[in-house]
Amino acid sequence: MYFQQGGGVPTPALNQIFDKYRESPEENPDGIGIEGAMRYLGDIEVELDEVTCLAIAELLQSPSMGEFTREGFVNGWRSTGCDTVEKMAAHAANLRARIPTEPDLFRRVYRFTFPLCLVQGQRNLQFEIAVEQWNLFFTPPKGGVAWNTRTTPWLDWWVEFLEGRGKRPVNKDLWQQVEVFMRKCHEDEEFGWWSEDGAWPGAIDDFVTWVRERRGKAEGAMEVE
Repeated sequence: MYFQQGGGVPTPALNQIFDKYRESPEENPDGIGIEGAMRYLGDIEVELDEVTCLAIAELLQSPSMGEFTREGFVNGWRSTGCDTVEKMAAHAANLRARIPTEPDLFRRVYRFTFPLCLVQGQRNLQFEIAVEQWNLFFTPPKGGVAWNTRTTPWLDWWVEFLEGRGKRPVNKDLWQQVEVFMRKCHEDEEFGWWSEDGAWPGAIDDFVTWVRERRGKAEGAMEVE
């Protein structure tokens, strides 16, 4: 009765680890709150401001930032075969190495981050939160993939462009397509793949026009000089 699918990991062992980090066993027997989550992440050597933290949240299906449920915790770790804090730390280190090099894993974590970061009761992501997460996902130091290239500061321009539009909230479709757009930019920075008939969000359509105009002005200034 102790073993179920997922590598033969005993559920009682995972429940015991989960119970160690609960703040209010009587009030919330099946939940870990922010304080417990911070202690737990520290014990598995995961920093709060790195993509790996979001990968752990995705693995354990966190209902919101800094919270874990017993069901998500047990099912998530059971699927990996990890039944000790040491094994969990090793798995986190493995995720840290894989995220920048495995697009499917990166995309899964990136897309899970949208609902994870929503303010309760809202359907769109606050602009400031979206920018914070884009800076995390699209710069290398904290486990992301660099969007900026030697020739084009893509991420910087994207944030500048959106600020000029009034810092509007970011909907789910735009959030998801930004990651797809980032990878297309890496394939061809001159937009050879671009089509006005493509099913891109309007903000990205406008950004392409904005980038072309900005490049044109820069080339014109160089010719004048």
